[in-house]
Amino acid sequence: MNNEGDLLEEDARDEGNEMEGSRMTKLRRTRKKVTKSQISSTEIGEMDISNSKDDGRDSKQVPTVPQPSSRMKHIKQEMAKNHLQFVRFEATDLHGVSRSKSIPAHFFQEKVIHGVFMPRGYLELAPNPKDNEVDHIRATCFNSDIVLIPELSTFRVLPWAERTARVICDTFTVTGEPLLTSPRYIAKRQLNQLQDSGFSLLSAFIYDFCIFGVPEMINSKTISFPASTLLSNHDQPFIQELVDGLYHTGASVESFSSSTRPGQMEICFLPEFGIGSADNAFTLRSGVKEVARKYNYITSFFFETGFCNSGILSHSLWDVGGKENVFCSSSGTEQLTITGKKWLAGLLKHAAALSCLMAPAVSCRKRYSKEGKDQKERVPTTWGYNDNSCAFNIKCHGEKGTQIENKLGSATANPYLVLAATVAAGLDGLGSSNGALAGPDDSTELYPSQPSEIPLKLEDALVALEEDQCLRQALGETFIRYFVAMKKYELENEETDAERNKFLEYFI
Repeated sequence: MNNEGDLLEEDARDEGNEMEGSRMTKLRRTRKKVTKSQISSTEIGEMDISNSKDDGRDSKQVPTVPQPSSRMKHIKQEMAKNHLQFVRFEATDLHGVSRSKSIPAHFFQEKVIHGVFMPRGYLELAPNPKDNEVDHIRATCFNSDIVLIPELSTFRVLPWAERTARVICDTFTVTGEPLLTSPRYIAKRQLNQLQDSGFSLLSAFIYDFCIFGVPEMINSKTISFPASTLLSNHDQPFIQELVDGLYHTGASVESFSSSTRPGQMEICFLPEFGIGSADNAFTLRSGVKEVARKYNYITSFFFETGFCNSGILSHSLWDVGGKENVFCSSSGTEQLTITGKKWLAGLLKHAAALSCLMAPAVSCRKRYSKEGKDQKERVPTTWGYNDNSCAFNIKCHGEKGTQIENKLGSATANPYLVLAATVAAGLDGLGSSNGALAGPDDSTELYPSQPSEIPLKLEDALVALEEDQCLRQALGETFIRYFVAMKKYELENEETDAERNKFLEYFI
C-alpha cells in the first residue's frame, strides 16, 4: 500500500511516445479555451439536445421535435409485440433513486415529442424550500414543473413489471433549459469534456447489497432478518430472475456472488463506454427492489447494523475511438502509464471532495475508518497495485487491461455523480502543469503538496467539496450549492430518518 508521495517514484519506462504526447497537448488546448459541451441523442432522428457549460446562467436549449427514425419504428414494434400498456419515464433524483411517471402506451409517441411534466421537487427533494438552507433557490422555481425528455436508446421492456417498459430521461425546465442539478446531465457534460480532450472512459460498477426477509414485529420492534445465503448456493430463482432481467434491460452482469455478511450479495457489471455504466447501476437500484418483492424479500444497500454497502467504480481511460487502453504500459510491465499516473494523481488530489459525493451519508463514512481505540478525524488516501484495502486499487491483470478501482464510493451514492466526479478529478490530473514529468530517469512528484486525506465526518467533507474549485467548476455552482444545502438539512434530521431510509426502502 502506498501514499500519494510515492506515486511517481516508479520509473516512467518508455511511455513518452508521440501518441500520448499529442493527447496531452490536445487536453491542454481544450482546457484553455471555453468549451461547449453537448448532450446529443444516440441516434439520428432522436432528440437533438445541446447543453452549454454551467457558468452560473442557464442558456436556453429547446429540444427539437424528433423526426421518424429506425429507433422509433423498432420501439413501436416492441410495444406491439409485448402488448405494452404503460411506459415509465424515469429520471434520477439527487440520491440516485428513480423518480418516474407512467403513461399509457398509446400516448408514447406524443410524449416523446412534447415530454412528460413532473414537479421539480420530486427530483431535488428539498423538504422545505422556505428554509434558509435552500434560500438560493427561489420557491417559485422549486415549485415549478420540469420536463422529462426521453433518450430513446434506453427504451426497454421491463421483465419484472407486467406489460410495462421504461425509458431513461434527461430533465429540462419548461423553457427548455437543462436542469443544472440533474446528475445525469452533469455526468454527460463531463464525458463530453473528456471526449473533447481526446479520451473515452470504459467503466463498470460493482455493488454490494443485502437481502432481508419481510420485517416482523417482535416485542413492539420492527426487525428484518437477513436472508440466508450459502457461499455456493444462492436463492437461485431470485438471483437468476434478477440477472436475466437486467440483461434484457441492457445491463449485462459479469458475475454475482455471496459477500462477507449474512444475506449480502455482490454483483459486477460488464464495462461499457460512456454513460452506460451509470445507467446500468441506476437500473439495478430500482430493479432489484421490484424482483425482491416477488419473492417476499426486501433488498437494501444498508447492512443490518446501519453501515452502507460498497459501490466501486472500476474504470480505464481509452483513446477517443475506444481502441487503446492508455493506462496500459507498452513495455509489458504491470505499471500505470504516465497518463494513468496523472489521472490517479487527480483522484488523490481531490479525494476529500470526492468522498463527499461518493459517501454522502454519515453511515457511509464509517467504512473509511479502521476499528481501533484512536478515533481520528481524517485518514490518509491510499493507493496500490492489486491491493483491495486501498481507496484506489490499480489492477493490471486480467483480460480488461489496466484499470483503477475507485473504492471511495458506497452503494447509496448516486452513480451519475460518482462517474462525473471521477472524470472531473481525473481530467484535472491530466491537465495539471504540476503533473509534468521530465523524463524516465527523473524522480518527480505529481503533486508536491501535502498528502491527501479523507475526512471521516460528513460535515468536514462538505467543507472540502465547497472549497474544491475544480469540482465546483466541473459540476456547476448551482449543483454544489444545492447538494450542500440538502446534506446539511439531512444532518439535522439524521436520527428521525434512519429507520425510514432502511425499512421504507428509500435509499435501497
